[in-house]
Amino acid sequence: MAPLPDYRPKQMSVGPLEAEILNIIWELGSATVKDVHDRILSDPNRELAYTSVTTVLRRLTDKGWLICNKQGRAFYWQAKLTKQQAQVIKAHDKLQQFLAVGNPDVIAAFADSLDAAASDQLEAIAQRIQAARQAREEQ
Repeated sequence: MAPLPDYRPKQMSVGPLEAEILNIIWELGSATVKDVHDRILSDPNRELAYTSVTTVLRRLTDKGWLICNKQGRAFYWQAKLTKQQAQVIKAHDKLQQFLAVGNPDVIAAFADSLDAAASDQLEAIAQRIQAARQAREEQ
């Protein structure tokens, strides 16, 4: 299981276009505005201004998702987190929101409504939590 990363973006929420561009950056590893713009326009049914891509890349940088480096005359954007790290952080946030309900009866009712596969996942999670607790106690 991936640990919770130390780094967190300043703003977790991203819009649909921001998410699409972030996924392109994850796929490419490092990309210029032109790289991202070309990837989006590879879909013949899409239209998006080059300047809009630039704006979104800057917005993602301001939110703490990307870093921009100048290499020669070109600017290259890279993600500050891997896609897996981002998923871990988002899942952690969702879990914290869920647990903030604080009412064990509500949480138990939710658990009772899950199908068998989800129940198996919860059981596996409970076993990992127990193993982590035991490991902490042994230290």
